Amino acid sequence: MSVHYMDSFADDFGPIKIIHMNEPVLKLQSIVVIDNVALGPAIGGCRMAVDVTTREVFRLARAMTLKNALSDLPHGGAKSAILADPTTWNKEILIRQFAKSIKQLTDYIPGPDMGTDEACMAYIHDETGRAVGLPKSLGGLPLDELGMTGYGIAISADTASKFLGLHLENARVFIQGFGNVGKAAGRFLVERGVKVIATCDSKGAIYNPIGIDIPALIEFVKVSHSVQGSRLGENISNAKMLEVESDIFIPAARPDIYTELNQHLLKTRLVLEGANIPITHGAAKQMYQRGIVIIPDVIANAGGVICAASELAKMSESQAFERVKKTVSANTEAVLLRTREENIAPHEAALKMAKDKLLKSNTLPTQ
Repeated sequence: MSVHYMDSFADDFGPIKIIHMNEPVLKLQSIVVIDNVALGPAIGGCRMAVDVTTREVFRLARAMTLKNALSDLPHGGAKSAILADPTTWNKEILIRQFAKSIKQLTDYIPGPDMGTDEACMAYIHDETGRAVGLPKSLGGLPLDELGMTGYGIAISADTASKFLGLHLENARVFIQGFGNVGKAAGRFLVERGVKVIATCDSKGAIYNPIGIDIPALIEFVKVSHSVQGSRLGENISNAKMLEVESDIFIPAARPDIYTELNQHLLKTRLVLEGANIPITHGAAKQMYQRGIVIIPDVIANAGGVICAASELAKMSESQAFERVKKTVSANTEAVLLRTREENIAPHEAALKMAKDKLLKSNTLPTQ
C-alpha cells in the first residue's frame, strides 16, 4: 500500500489522502481518495471497473465533498475503485480483500456505486464494521433497492420543470444508462407522466418515440441483462443515441459522456445529472451558453448519499425519503436561482453554494 498526502490535484479542499493498494496474489489493485473530512468522516461509493484512473477517483471524491456539504450532511467526501471486472467469478473474494485493506482507514465509509451493490457492502461491513447502503437484513436502507438516487432525480425534475415552465406530462426523456440509477429514475418519472424515449446499456441502446414501457423493460433486463432485443423499441447504437432529441436528458452511467468535442450533439432543454461527473465542466459551460439548463450531479443525484447518511443516523425509510425530497428540491431551486441572478453556469453556481456552506462552518481557508 502506498499513501500520498498531496498530489497535483491538491487545493484548499483537499485531497488529504490518495491511497494505491496492490495485492499481488489475487492481482487486486485498488484506489482510495479521501478528499475532505472537515465536516466529518467521509462517505463515498466504491466502484468496480477495469479502467478507473486515479484522476477519475479524485474527481468523484471531490464531487462527494461538494455533494455532502450542499446536502448539509455531517460527512466529508471520498471515493474508491477496485480495478476489476464486476462480473468476475471471484467478486466476493476481491471485495473482502479490498475491505481488509481499508480497515484502518476509519475516516472513510464506503457505499455502493457502479459495479457494487448492497451485497458488496455487506461483505465490506463484515470485514471492517463500517459501510452504508446495507441490505435490510443488516438494518440498512438499501439505496439501490429503494431507488433513492433515482427518486432524487425525479424530485429535481419536479422543481426544475416548474422553474422552467416545462410540463412533465408527455415530456420526452432520454436516460443514458439503465443500471440501478437509470431504472429507478425511469420508474419514478413515468409515474409523473413522462415518456422515456431512449435508454441504453454497455451493449447498445433502444429508441421508441412514443415511449418505452419501463416496467416491462425492467423485467426484461432481469433475464436478458441488456435492453436490446426487448422489442420495446428500435435497437440503435450508443453513439447514435447521443444524438436523440429530448426534453430532458439524464446521464446515468459513466463519466465524461459529453465533452467539449461532442457536446454539440445533445439536443435537449434540461439535463439532470444522474451519474457522477457525466459531462465535463467545459462542455457543460458550452451547453449553458446554448440554452441548455443543467442540474449538476452534486445536487441532482444526491439522493443516494442522503439515504446513506440517514442510515447512519438510524432514520426510517419514510424519514429518508422525506429528507431526500426536502434537500434535493431546495438545492435545485437554489442553483437555478443563483445561475439566473449571477448569470453563471450551473456547475459554477453549485461550487459557490458548496464553498459558502464550508466557509460558514469555518472548515475551509478563506484565502
